[in-house]
Amino acid sequence: MSKQTHSFQAEVSQLLHLVTHSLYSNSEIFLRELISNASDACDKLRFEALNNAALYEDAPELQVHLSFDTAAKTLTITDNGIGMTAQEAIDHLGTIAKSGTKDFMSKLSGDQKSDAQLIGQFGVGFYSGFIVADKITVETRRAGAPAAEGVRWISGGTGDFEVETISRDQRGTSVILHLREEGLVYANSWKLKEIVGKYSDHISLPILMEKEEWKDGELIDPKDEKGGRQPGAMVKTGEWDTINKASALWTRAKKDITGEQYADFYKQISRDFEAPLTWTHNRVEGSTEYTQLLYIPSKAPQDLWNRDKKAGIKLYVKRVFIMDDAEALMPSYLRFVKGVVDSADLPLNVSRELLQESRDVKAIREGCTKRVLSMLEDLAKHDKAQQATDEVTDVLSEEDKAKLGQYSKFYAEFGAVLKEGLGEDFGNRERLLKLLRFASSSSDTMSVSLADYKARMKDGQDAIYYITADTLAAAKNSPQLEVFKKKGIEVLLMTDRVDEWALNFVQEFDGTPLQSVAKGAFDLGKLQDEEEKKAAQEAAETFKPMLAKLKEALKDKAEDVRVTSRLVDSPACLVVTDDGMSMQLARMLKQAGQSAPEVKPVLEVNPEHALVKKLDGSVHFHDLAHILFDQALLAEGGLPADPAAYVKRVNALLS
Repeated sequence: MSKQTHSFQAEVSQLLHLVTHSLYSNSEIFLRELISNASDACDKLRFEALNNAALYEDAPELQVHLSFDTAAKTLTITDNGIGMTAQEAIDHLGTIAKSGTKDFMSKLSGDQKSDAQLIGQFGVGFYSGFIVADKITVETRRAGAPAAEGVRWISGGTGDFEVETISRDQRGTSVILHLREEGLVYANSWKLKEIVGKYSDHISLPILMEKEEWKDGELIDPKDEKGGRQPGAMVKTGEWDTINKASALWTRAKKDITGEQYADFYKQISRDFEAPLTWTHNRVEGSTEYTQLLYIPSKAPQDLWNRDKKAGIKLYVKRVFIMDDAEALMPSYLRFVKGVVDSADLPLNVSRELLQESRDVKAIREGCTKRVLSMLEDLAKHDKAQQATDEVTDVLSEEDKAKLGQYSKFYAEFGAVLKEGLGEDFGNRERLLKLLRFASSSSDTMSVSLADYKARMKDGQDAIYYITADTLAAAKNSPQLEVFKKKGIEVLLMTDRVDEWALNFVQEFDGTPLQSVAKGAFDLGKLQDEEEKKAAQEAAETFKPMLAKLKEALKDKAEDVRVTSRLVDSPACLVVTDDGMSMQLARMLKQAGQSAPEVKPVLEVNPEHALVKKLDGSVHFHDLAHILFDQALLAEGGLPADPAAYVKRVNALLS
């Protein structure tokens, strides 16, 4: 192929402009990204070679080489991995998939350091080379292709790139960075070793760099040793040294690994710059043998709620990389967990389809799930210790002190997605229920566990009361809570979108039923005295004629109309039957474009409220009835079916 010029995808041009003009504050990340790409290319070759060993050609040892030329102002990262064809070079280096620039751009904060840290998370790591280079040359050849099918790709990081065919004996890829003046600091062996040690020490492939030694300068006057010498210089010896540990971290004994090394390894596999919240590292033996190294991130990714996104654990078999994102190894509700599983039993040619059917994989999945839940239980236990006195806290180990308050941080990031497990993982439902935290009418913070609530229940209370709403403010100010506040009964406030769905799978906690305050007829049982019950019965009898009129006026909107004693200050509220779908869930389904049954709620009126008393005999009865219903709907978080008619009725009465 003769030299051809191609235009970058528009989004790539946007990204390149950002990279070349803004992201200098943490420029060394480019090396981490390019080494990770080189390692991935070697992993892909190893995987493809399972079925075609000839792809190794005459170089079975997979390696990454770093070299620099100070005079030419270049830094080169070379791997002998899978390589690329011409079309692959055009596709992979000229365009970005959906996960790339749009999501990347949406996360930019204006903080250059934070922005630079995002690069690796969105599959755009190659372009970080333009942070330090004003031109990048890529020379590559696909493993198994003839030498004559090598490819050279060149770009100055502007609007286009050139591609041509070259002859290349070595398979794999060389990325040649033509360094800017400010990037020349990276044409230095000490600097490169420092960065590799910081970010890429745990790459399981050897990273090699040519050895250097000091050579004294020549005598200025060879006949007179006292005449002085020209300055000496570091010169390359032609020998190559491994500059990383080049061993898989998870294969080492835990006692030989520092916390900093665990954190660095997490950053390398997750492309996250923040340290993980916690981790677990175990070798599991028995009918199924495997090693697990699992991390819980400290921050949720922006695509956490995208259930279609590939997520999961890196799978290795006997230290041979098999696949990223092995979703079969972790349930969907734990999709935020990062890490590695290395199996001693699975076949090397295992596919995603086989993973779904394998009994060994099922055992690994169950083991990983239980291990993650144990980590969370441990964090939750230490969260309680945060309220301990200084004397108690002082006797904790440094490791335990580090866990104080961590569960609250975890729950703020991942609590909502954890609730999906209530509907997906029946076997661990009780463990999950103990891990849930809520705000309540007694606490605005998401700190109340079901066990905490139950321990505070009033004498005679036989249910755990809760309410679901779109926001905390809507839940706190809901009319349905009025009598509970009056009687000092705590109500859990559930405001995550997943709550309504998840609670369909939960009827009780530790033998105590859960009861929505917005479902079913009002009954506080032993918490209501006989006088209150008698007054409610008398009001229902007295208001029978008016209730019949209300029911007739609202027959297209309300399933029923009845008096209630759950209200104190509000004239009316809406509830649904015990087994009916809540109005909030119906709205959420419609907003998501899904079909939902038409929910006709029950209107409950407060017979002691002045507005309700004025209804009887009012010439505006029909309008007041509809206003009463629509206001109850607004208080519940909904909107009137005909907002204009509602406004017209209110204005007519006001005037």
